Amino acid sequence: MIAIGVDVSKGKSTVSACKPFGEIIFGPLDVAHTSNDLKELAESIKSLNEECRIVLEHTGKYYQPIARYLFDLGYFVSVVNPKLIHDFGNNSIRNVKTDKADSLKIANYTLANWDSLIPYDFEEDIRMQLKACCRQYYFYLNYRTSLKNNLISILDQTFPDCNYLFTSQKADGSTKWMDFALRFWHRDCVTKHSLANFTRIYNAWCKRHNYRPSDSKAASIYAFAAACVPSLPCNSSTKALIKTASEPLQATCNTMGNLLVEMNNLASQLPEYPVVMSMPGIGPAMCPQIIAEIGNIYRYHDKHALVAFARVDAPPFQSGTFNSKRRKITKRGSANLRRVTFQIVCGILQRKAEEDPVYQFVRKKQSEGKPYYVYMIAGCNKFLRVYYGRVKEYLDKQA
Repeated sequence: MIAIGVDVSKGKSTVSACKPFGEIIFGPLDVAHTSNDLKELAESIKSLNEECRIVLEHTGKYYQPIARYLFDLGYFVSVVNPKLIHDFGNNSIRNVKTDKADSLKIANYTLANWDSLIPYDFEEDIRMQLKACCRQYYFYLNYRTSLKNNLISILDQTFPDCNYLFTSQKADGSTKWMDFALRFWHRDCVTKHSLANFTRIYNAWCKRHNYRPSDSKAASIYAFAAACVPSLPCNSSTKALIKTASEPLQATCNTMGNLLVEMNNLASQLPEYPVVMSMPGIGPAMCPQIIAEIGNIYRYHDKHALVAFARVDAPPFQSGTFNSKRRKITKRGSANLRRVTFQIVCGILQRKAEEDPVYQFVRKKQSEGKPYYVYMIAGCNKFLRVYYGRVKEYLDKQA
């Protein structure tokens, strides 16, 4: 048997082939992720005429070209969590960290875990596209937060706290106060009119933007604006500043709305979509995200494997007190899945779905006096177990 360790990086990989007892067959050698270099690597592996197992680290998306190429040729390919390689002992005092040393370490890991290696199963195209859309959605989600904070900081100098005037939110994440700030960008845009005139202007603006007109709301806005004390003057320069900050925020919200529509179109083509949509706390925004992060449910041998994939660790003291010291732990499970699961559990608690087992479980933990960190983590783990059971049961019936 021959173990082939591949240390993956962007555009190239370092490959080593080893036999038991430390015999090096070839390498470490650098292989570019091009058709010619990958073809040469495949021919080198084929010329060995022995059973080979190829192991790569799950490094972002960099591993996919070489893993996909070798998998399509029929070789045994396994992709493992980098933490498993990091924790694998190399019986050395020196901590050598180079691509060549890492490829040999991966090969030794392959030999030591030969029988327990899990073959990598490439996701179907729809799931890969859905996950790619989700990654873009997360990027714009963070970008939108930065743009919102930037706009609020400017508005605090022209119309302080106007972002607290409205709470309604559209499906794409844009809010009414964002549209309001683009039109009434300075408190003088409100107070320069009489109350009756501003009420007429505000109601016309609401109809134009598909909001509900309200004379009482216009009156409260007028009183709020009269009490504001701006620090920037009401002139063309300030208006241009607000417009410059608002336009990319509106464009980002529109982009996120389009991505969300595409994500739902892709997710609706997957068999588990109906049962996931019917679960409490999950709507058109959360459904494609949780499906993308979990993937095919059959790649987990039981519900505990799914919880382990999310790696939502229980706190050390379940009695209700725990030590919250910062632990420097990286590469432990899916951070995106943890974030989405946490948002879903928050949604379940807000909806107060009394019949939902997750809601009942969290309320039980709360009644026991457990702190927030404890019962929310317990709720996330409970949700993943419920998700696994419902989706697997549904897919088994459909099969």
